Amino acid sequence: MQPIHELLNRIYWDPEFGRGYFEIGYYDRVGSKIIRVSFNEVTQLPGNKYTFHVFDDDGIGHCVPMHRVREVYKDGELIWKRDPDQKK
Repeated sequence: MQPIHELLNRIYWDPEFGRGYFEIGYYDRVGSKIIRVSFNEVTQLPGNKYTFHVFDDDGIGHCVPMHRVREVYKDGELIWKRDPDQKK
């Protein structure tokens, strides 16, 4: 399976593949659920392949480790899902 940081780089840098509406589904430990956010709302510092930042509906920023990303959608279709048995 392709590592999540490589898939996110491809979305960002590959103009052909990157066309469309992408969402990232990450596991929220507090709510014990998957939260889907638009790729456009995700901020990743250059060179940092371990975390990204998102803001919730209340404007509070959250630093999310990449190992909590569970799903990636393109135009509403699931294109990547973390294997539940995969090591972090």
